Amino acid sequence: MEHSPNYLKPLAAHNAEYNVYYGSIHLGKARYQLPASDNGYYQYRFDSDVSLLMLSDVRNISSEFQLVDSRLKPIRYMSKRSGTGSDYSEQTVFAEGQGVIHTIYKDEREKLTFENNILDPLMVQLQFRMDMYNPPEKLHYTMVKEKELDDYEFKIVGKELMTLESGSYDTIKIEVVRTSKKRQTFFWMAPDLGYLPIRLSHFSKGSKQLDIQIDNYQFLEPIENETLVPFTK
Repeated sequence: MEHSPNYLKPLAAHNAEYNVYYGSIHLGKARYQLPASDNGYYQYRFDSDVSLLMLSDVRNISSEFQLVDSRLKPIRYMSKRSGTGSDYSEQTVFAEGQGVIHTIYKDEREKLTFENNILDPLMVQLQFRMDMYNPPEKLHYTMVKEKELDDYEFKIVGKELMTLESGSYDTIKIEVVRTSKKRQTFFWMAPDLGYLPIRLSHFSKGSKQLDIQIDNYQFLEPIENETLVPFTK
């Protein structure tokens, strides 16, 4: 497949910070960090710290992967959750040489058959952004989540100007495809920023439950001879 010359732009080193809301109530912050790589090996990180009254939820997630033949190849995924209620962790190792995916969730182990199209729940976001430069007929992804394989499909809704406290963005609106309309999830990505996610909104029975909005971002390196201009509020 022929790729757009900019399809690697999502892999430029960058940080992005988001405000997390439940309805109109501010819960806390979420952050993504992708350091620079000079050998095709990447480490992507997500951290969030949210609270509501006496309830708290802290998550630390990391993904290690490689860029191989224009696609991302997962190596290791780790996720830890702490706060109100039970603490738990999830670890997944993609052992291609053994033909197996080893995964542990809440101290329970599972072995899954290795396949090249299976991703982890964090780095799949970067693969999605890369694919947006030349969208396939179906935006369909399989990932390991909670010891099982989960399939997700997305559809492009259209273009939309998104205005937030941090600024205005030209975006592409995406919807998660579900058989039921009881739950709906939309997110908006900015093509000018390597399809960086700008906003995510989740609705349950028509009522907005979760709203995540970008607060600031910074690109730390240029790519494809383009200068990516840092933005802060």
